[in-house]
Amino acid sequence: MSFSEGLLQNSWVWGSAVVYMVALLYAFRNAPWKALSNNRTLQHVLFGATALLMMLWSMRAGISPGLGIHFLGLTVMTLVFGWDLAILASTIALVGMAIIGKESWDGLFVNGVCSVLMPVATTYMIYRYVETKMLKNFFVFLLVCGFIGGGISTAVAGLSTSAVLVLDGVYDLQKIYHEYIRYLPLIMFPEGLLNGIFLTGMLVFHPDWVRTFDAKAYIDEQ
Repeated sequence: MSFSEGLLQNSWVWGSAVVYMVALLYAFRNAPWKALSNNRTLQHVLFGATALLMMLWSMRAGISPGLGIHFLGLTVMTLVFGWDLAILASTIALVGMAIIGKESWDGLFVNGVCSVLMPVATTYMIYRYVETKMLKNFFVFLLVCGFIGGGISTAVAGLSTSAVLVLDGVYDLQKIYHEYIRYLPLIMFPEGLLNGIFLTGMLVFHPDWVRTFDAKAYIDEQ
């Protein structure tokens, strides 16, 4: 989703700005800058993924302002680069979208909280659950974290944005349900499939590039 200029009250704009900036600073502090500066391949992959994210976000559909649908791709970003770099890369992509006019500067932080922080946090929590509670199996990691996690994360992002629009009084629940929520299952499956396919390719050809994947635990010791 995206928020057009003047769609939300200032309390939501400034409140989300505080939340997003705190998360952004924490991600900046936690990011593996030393590893990134010493690894040219990682730099190229990260910058390429950020550019691809912008292209993905520019393809959207919708009727009313704030109710647009587009792929997120943040599950695979979080699993490959970690939650911190995923937030930083997504922020660059989000600012890029605002520069080219696809996002409004007014709703930038609200969109960042709902469409970046929420899916990244959801993906990371699913990943931690798999790591601590489930069987150490390659296909379990791929299916639950990649395919299922991608679908759940986009649902959380959509419902978060819907909640903001309802609570702010922009639209009533019935309108949001008819124009957006009832279509969420239709976007959850392709979102999960998209993230799962990308993650599969990374795990098959370059498992060492996937920061959250422990090849020794999931492959060598099985």
